[in-house]
Amino acid sequence: MSDKPILAALAALVLISCNSNEASKYARDTFKAENGTEITFTYYGHASIGIEASGKHIYVDPAGGNIDWEVEPEADLILITHDHSDHLDTNAVKVLAGKADGYTRMAVGTTFEPFEGIAVEAVPAYNISPEQLAFHPKERGDAGYVITIAGKRIYVSGDTEDNEDVLAIRDIDIAFVCCNKPFTMDARQCANVVKSIRPKVFIPYHYGGTNIPTDLDALQESLKDVTEVLIRPLE
Repeated sequence: MSDKPILAALAALVLISCNSNEASKYARDTFKAENGTEITFTYYGHASIGIEASGKHIYVDPAGGNIDWEVEPEADLILITHDHSDHLDTNAVKVLAGKADGYTRMAVGTTFEPFEGIAVEAVPAYNISPEQLAFHPKERGDAGYVITIAGKRIYVSGDTEDNEDVLAIRDIDIAFVCCNKPFTMDARQCANVVKSIRPKVFIPYHYGGTNIPTDLDALQESLKDVTEVLIRPLE
């Protein structure tokens, strides 16, 4: 496969900076949408991501007792995928909440528009391997989120495997997909998801942290002709 389709796709979603956050020590990326809206991602580690756009601060699964949440921007919206402690940190929520009035955990299949030009859809997240069903059973209703900002669709997978619902997701600009056995996916499964949904940019997240290493080099190599892969500090 030629690099030209990837480059053409990225022309509509430009990475304009990659640096440390001026307000904190955490790395971030800023992308610019076609209408000029800048979308900034701050990487707090593992499953915790901050999204800033149009003057709004959105957090997905802010968690981590080693993070000084007091110095981070006050939240306008906090999205929680499920209630495991590495995704739902009640202290982080309490510190960040402010105008957010706690956190939002959406039911799978629901959508809402919290702010003008920003929409959120809750999509399924669940395990399918027999030995992992107890971690994230489908019937519990854990979610991933598709967040649309200025027409750009951002997928944050939550904890899931490459089930049929995840493989059916389409029209994604930036995808954060989990990759850590034995709780979510290995590199092969993660690559399977990315090859199916074909985002313009893929950022592995929720990787490592177990006794089964995540082979990021193999993951990146397997996707070199599929999409742009950005490795960020999300272990």
